[in-house]
Amino acid sequence: MSLLSFTASARPLRRVVIFGATSAIAEQTARQLVAHGASLYCIGRDPDKLQALLDDLRVRAGDARRIDGCHADLNHTDGHGALIDAAEAHLGSLDAALIAHGSLPDQAACQGNADLTLAQCQTNALSTVSLLTHLANRMEASRHGVLAVISSVAGDRGRQSNYVYGAAKGMVSVFLQGLRNRLAGAGVAVVTVKPGFVDTPMTADINKGGPLWATPEQVARGIVSAMQRGKSVVYLPWFWHPIMLIIRHIPETLFKRLSL
Repeated sequence: MSLLSFTASARPLRRVVIFGATSAIAEQTARQLVAHGASLYCIGRDPDKLQALLDDLRVRAGDARRIDGCHADLNHTDGHGALIDAAEAHLGSLDAALIAHGSLPDQAACQGNADLTLAQCQTNALSTVSLLTHLANRMEASRHGVLAVISSVAGDRGRQSNYVYGAAKGMVSVFLQGLRNRLAGAGVAVVTVKPGFVDTPMTADINKGGPLWATPEQVARGIVSAMQRGKSVVYLPWFWHPIMLIIRHIPETLFKRLSL
């Protein structure tokens, strides 16, 4: 268990629900949360991958903590309330929720197909907004909790190479900004996680290498630390903060001429 778990300012993460639990970053985050003493309810789309994750987490957790979950397609927003009910029934109550599901679309394919673009917005933005609305109302009523969501540096500024994905993540980041402002008085922390390049199956088609790439384990450590501290916005790794600061401030007259 880390020293941070014992500090007075650290938020308790004893009972955590994870949406999109079988993504590479979420899997690593789940393992680190278990190492910090958490019980988990994991929700993932692929039943085989989810079962393998649950088996692994139960071995790591031992008998003293509860590990369970269910498979679900989070694009079906009409089932979100029932999923949270199941997590609360299993864990007793919730200290925190991590929303980690998403997909990295083919930008060129989206440009030629409006339905595909809207489907990606559903997966990467609207389904997250639905979950956040359910979770925020419950945590506001209990005046307790941490809401953490994996957004992206891509949401900081639209670029021609991935603006469908970036626009969806930008919506999530702005929604979280407003939610953080609303819930601050209720003692609920809202954490926006903005990873840069991460070596996961979702980025399998992208050429990798160089100092800007991180591993899922590195990003997971940053997520757990940010949830414990109740941070507002965290760039992972840290160096994406100054990089995106520069990119956000490039004048539009120059930016639109760049090939990014």
